[in-house]
Amino acid sequence: MVGIIAAGAYVPRIRLQRQAVTQAHAWVAPGLRALGKGERAWANWDEDSITMAVEAARDGLAGLDRARVARIALASTTLPAADRQNATLVKEALNLADDVGVLDVTGSQRAGTSALLNALYAAAGGAGEVLCLAAEKRRAQPASELESMTGDAAAALLVGNAEVAAEFLGGYSMSVDFVDHFRAEGAAYDYGWEGRWIRDEGYGKIVPHAVRAALAKLGLSAGDVDHFIMAAPVKGVNEAVAKACGVAPERVQDPLGAVLGDAGTAQSLILLVHALETADPGQLLLVVGFGQGCDVLAFRATSKVRDIVRGLGVSGWIGRRKPESNYLKTLVLGGYLEIERGMRAEFDHKTPLTALYRNRKSVLALVGGRCTKTGVVQFPKSQISVGDGRAIGTQEDYPFADRRARILTHTADALTYSPEPPVYYGAVEFDGGGRMTVEFADVEPDDVTVAAPVRMMFRIKARDELRGFTKYFWKAVPDYLAAVVAAE
Repeated sequence: MVGIIAAGAYVPRIRLQRQAVTQAHAWVAPGLRALGKGERAWANWDEDSITMAVEAARDGLAGLDRARVARIALASTTLPAADRQNATLVKEALNLADDVGVLDVTGSQRAGTSALLNALYAAAGGAGEVLCLAAEKRRAQPASELESMTGDAAAALLVGNAEVAAEFLGGYSMSVDFVDHFRAEGAAYDYGWEGRWIRDEGYGKIVPHAVRAALAKLGLSAGDVDHFIMAAPVKGVNEAVAKACGVAPERVQDPLGAVLGDAGTAQSLILLVHALETADPGQLLLVVGFGQGCDVLAFRATSKVRDIVRGLGVSGWIGRRKPESNYLKTLVLGGYLEIERGMRAEFDHKTPLTALYRNRKSVLALVGGRCTKTGVVQFPKSQISVGDGRAIGTQEDYPFADRRARILTHTADALTYSPEPPVYYGAVEFDGGGRMTVEFADVEPDDVTVAAPVRMMFRIKARDELRGFTKYFWKAVPDYLAAVVAAE
């Protein structure tokens, strides 16, 4: 039996209020008012597809031994690096072994379902357990419909053949060069075609054909489907397609448009994770991915489906929210509007690649050291123990990323340059020992107090704009798992 073992997700905390967006453009595009309801998940300046994929992976692998992961597949059309393997950065941040295989999957909005399909085939063929990730942070031109419709998020699915919570029954794929939108090499934004054409000729004809072919191949009927999971961003399309396939409208999974938005490549997998949160054993889940063709995947929930989401899952992350109505602020932080940043922003962010390579475990995985002689824990790891200067070469690796911590000291610095001032930083102490000075993220002034619980998140530290290189490190955020831990 091959299928999904564990599932997780990540949704950024900030929720951009759509009304703020449509009101700002009412003078030039009054027709956008119809899109002014609800909110969309918005990734901050220090988040991208890699950081979100890391958080989704941590959520999906919560409570599991990460050594079981044999391969990683990362799907996205908004990968930060064009010629640097993005999935390798995720592997490093998760502190996985160097013999873990990685793969970037891109080029289409169905890259997420295609990556999952290939991960399942690989697991069935003896490749070991595969961590399938999909993450998206799409750019949309201001005053476009896409600006309000999109959302930033990531999903994670661990697939294999042990302790399967959702059995993979089979899949079907078809490839058709139906171009509903495209983005040329070097272009900043997508170019979209007419909506009715996409609805009628794309979703309306390609998807029903693929679904009927998949059901016939697997010996199933439309009446067997309990959860119809498709990520069409236009209202009513999912239900219309389901009806055309013979699936009852009430079995269509909520696309989460009002509270999250359309996360592109990641959306179908996010909706799958969301469906698995409430699926009952024996139920059939049909997942559709659309983009230059169609993928259809069928899963049967097993008796272990209740344990498939061990972290916050989609529902938990959606509940962790901060409404944002300052549209001008999001334009600046999103890189759409250049403002005067002052002389303090004029310094070189060049990364010595030799030093990054030698210290990649400390920088990317937040691995410190524990002295095997004294038991003292420290960050960073060094040849000489801070507990005993005579203890040389006695330290073993000690991961900090998943340990809870508490704030010891804190500062709000309005003079140091930051895209979003003030910079909050200070010293934290980890459960089990170890201290370090860190930046704080996702905080309000009242969150930064002595003894406040925090957890670490993988974030962008800075961008080297001269060379186009992104620096990553870990930041402390309010303890988003405190409620989960208290419940346990």
